Amino acid sequence: QVQLVESGGGLVQPGGSLRLSCAASGIIFSLYSMGWYRQTPGKQRELVAIITSEGSINYVDSVKGRFTITKDNAKNTMYLQMNSLKPEDTAVYICSARNPFIDRDYWGKGTLVTVSS
Repeated sequence: QVQLVESGGGLVQPGGSLRLSCAASGIIFSLYSMGWYRQTPGKQRELVAIITSEGSINYVDSVKGRFTITKDNAKNTMYLQMNSLKPEDTAVYICSARNPFIDRDYWGKGTLVTVSS
């Protein structure tokens, strides 16, 4: 079975940093596109960053220059380094994996990031 387990969330002050991790199992990790989404009450789930199986990367405009998405195929793990955090970054951050063969998405349960003084 597919499992995506996020970690690294927590409470951080504005301007601080966090590093999120997503550990994947049950997939051929190197063949999947991976992404980070975030969810806040009353809003649709927002794509924050994606990294494809070929290493192509894209970010939502609001995090460009502050967030960095990476992956380690040997560890089956994706990361999101978040710097210069702002209160509006507060959200549940959710890991996703897209099966390229059947266009099926898998989702983790999320990790809460709270940016507040």
